Amino acid sequence: MTPHPTHPHQLPPLPYAQDALAPVISARTVACHYGKHHRGYVDTLNKLVAGTAFAAMTLEQIINASAGRPDDAAIFNNAAQALNHNFYWRSLRPGGGGEPPLPIKPLIDACFGSLEGCKQALVAAASARLGSGWVWLVLEAGKLAVVDTANAETPASQATQRPLLAIDVWEHAYYLDVQERRAEHVQALLDTLVNWGFAADNLA
Repeated sequence: MTPHPTHPHQLPPLPYAQDALAPVISARTVACHYGKHHRGYVDTLNKLVAGTAFAAMTLEQIINASAGRPDDAAIFNNAAQALNHNFYWRSLRPGGGGEPPLPIKPLIDACFGSLEGCKQALVAAASARLGSGWVWLVLEAGKLAVVDTANAETPASQATQRPLLAIDVWEHAYYLDVQERRAEHVQALLDTLVNWGFAADNLA
């Protein structure tokens, strides 16, 4: 898709139908999450960067150029949230879960002891994250690690971390479906929706 001169950033299409993640993530949640929240970040970013030096940059470039700069906080937040959501939707797939493929399975076993150990670490991080944010499986110094970030923060702004999977733990990602039961949502996501193939592809 060719970027529009005044709307350089586009909302990418979902890689599946809005109801394809049910029952763990309902079509109602996806419609709100993708159609309102994700779209809102993209639309707001386009307005904020219009006529600025950021207008010709990619999302990654905007994040790197605006990170840690108070005057550009709104631009960073919307760019990072747009990027995080792009990554999140691809971290899921209908009929997901199961056994991770090569080459990520040996890394999971080496770093967490087992797949179950990795999933437990992700659920624990999601449960411990106070307020809104994200939980990530990342590659750092050749090893897998689980990290959590507040609000719009992202490993994409860290030169030492390569994101492999993202789990959105903002309330709008799960509250319509399970209310306050965040850990239950994340466990079900990991059991039935997580896209280990996407994580493996991100190792390259």
